[in-house]
Amino acid sequence: MPLATFFPIVLMFVAGGLVAVQAPTNSMIAKAGGSPVLAALVSFAVGTAALLAVWLGSGTRPAPTSFAGLPTYAWFGGLYGAVYVAAAAFAAPKIGLAALLTIAIAGQITMALLLDHYGALGLARAPINFGRVAGAVLVVAGVLLVRRS
Repeated sequence: MPLATFFPIVLMFVAGGLVAVQAPTNSMIAKAGGSPVLAALVSFAVGTAALLAVWLGSGTRPAPTSFAGLPTYAWFGGLYGAVYVAAAAFAAPKIGLAALLTIAIAGQITMALLLDHYGALGLARAPINFGRVAGAVLVVAGVLLVRRS
């Protein structure tokens, strides 16, 4: 496997593991603070501080006009993440971490298939085909198996 693909694969594997840790730790904050929305706020504040430190250390600075041509929907990425983090903080203690993550992954794959199929949000078109649908069905079957156990 070429290094150009190996590193992103390992990075996403590690990031996926951290997503699994995020839900229960945010649930602790939600329980202590009485609100999954507060837990998401704390999570994003800590994440924002960390990202700011890394960005400042990177030395990259965009031109002031770099963002001028972006479509409106490009600014909503953080909102999608906030919904996920708050929902996960709420749901983790109620349905369990394995079920939470498999259900979330099923939702991600379903949306990814649709976005790829239509080439939405600037993605290259990748039409839905049997293999992609079969993969999604297997993930949904995994959700059912995890929930049943």
